[in-house]
Amino acid sequence: IPSFPSPPPGASKQDVREKVWDYLEASGLADFPRPVHRRIPNFKGSPQACCSVKELDVFNRAREIKVDPDKPLEGVRLAALQARKTLLVPTPRLKTGLFNKIVPPSGATKEILRICATSRGIKEYSVPVGLDGKAQVDLVVVGSVAVSEKGWRIGKGEGYADMEYAMMVSMGAVQEDTPVITIVHDCQVVDIAEELLGDHDLTVDYILTPTRTIRTNCKRPKPQGIIWHKASYLCWHYEMLEKIPILKCLRYREQQTGKDVTLQDEHSDLANAHTPAVLNEKAVAENTRPQAATNSAQIGQHNVESDSLSPRLGGSGVMTTVYVGNIPPSVRVSELKCALREFHATPLRLNWQGAQHRAFLDYKDKATAESAVSSLKGLSLRGNTLRVELAKNQRNKGQVEINSQK
Repeated sequence: IPSFPSPPPGASKQDVREKVWDYLEASGLADFPRPVHRRIPNFKGSPQACCSVKELDVFNRAREIKVDPDKPLEGVRLAALQARKTLLVPTPRLKTGLFNKIVPPSGATKEILRICATSRGIKEYSVPVGLDGKAQVDLVVVGSVAVSEKGWRIGKGEGYADMEYAMMVSMGAVQEDTPVITIVHDCQVVDIAEELLGDHDLTVDYILTPTRTIRTNCKRPKPQGIIWHKASYLCWHYEMLEKIPILKCLRYREQQTGKDVTLQDEHSDLANAHTPAVLNEKAVAENTRPQAATNSAQIGQHNVESDSLSPRLGGSGVMTTVYVGNIPPSVRVSELKCALREFHATPLRLNWQGAQHRAFLDYKDKATAESAVSSLKGLSLRGNTLRVELAKNQRNKGQVEINSQK
């Protein structure tokens, strides 16, 4: 087995990653899925390392645990389920929200719990938890490519674990003293220069390997929220915001509270191009004025116009309607409008049917409607992930919906 080469002075994070990945493969320590490059690597002995978590007081005291979906952490997810703890797992690449809460079926056998701890089980036995999910995480478990005994951590380079933690801070789900654990092979515990760490990098308090439990006593502060102006942090630019709807939603919320959410200067041209669509109340008023002028219905009642699906509004061609369902009873139409503005999906007309927990959005053509559906995928309001799709029967269904309420 080749000896593990210590990272040389001046090595970058990527240098460290490549050395760890290469060594795991060359030494025969890498385990499925292979190759381990560009992943949080699985390794032979990961089940034993995961079992050590049961000996930690921070695990035994915890009621709600967030564990990343990586393969080497499967044993921790199983231990949490077996101990009847609430298990939260981030959604893949955060495309459909922040967390999935794993909910095993009533009377689940050991075998079913094992399935629940796998990627298949995360899909089959989970419910989404959004920004309003009121999560109170007592313990965070993350994967790593490399980690030092001081608690410095290097991930696979995409920044998701750092971002997930920062988002949990923003939503009040973790506190300053919430412990963080990582599971690695012994060879992944290496010297890491502190100058490689940024303010956004998550540090760890415990390192579990197949042979050791290391308490790092790390004093470096953990991220205090998302650092919007740092482009190095998950490549903060509008392209990434488009890919992660819940991130856009969080950015809008923090903007509403007065926090500076400006992205790095090099993207200011994009920011300037997008800002009016997000912040220009006058433009929104122009889009919604006909509705406001003709109907001042109270929240929970229908808020529609008799011609709200008329093709005349589209200018050229027939308008296309988008259905939005699973709207919580407590949500006001103003909240939905704010979200539509933030996600650049403001419709020509909004048909609010709060009592039925739904709304219909009219767009000038099919392409615009499909773009809105794509932008709004995964949008969560007050803990509910909304159902967003093209209305099944564009004109007839919509007209019946309206007429039936007159």
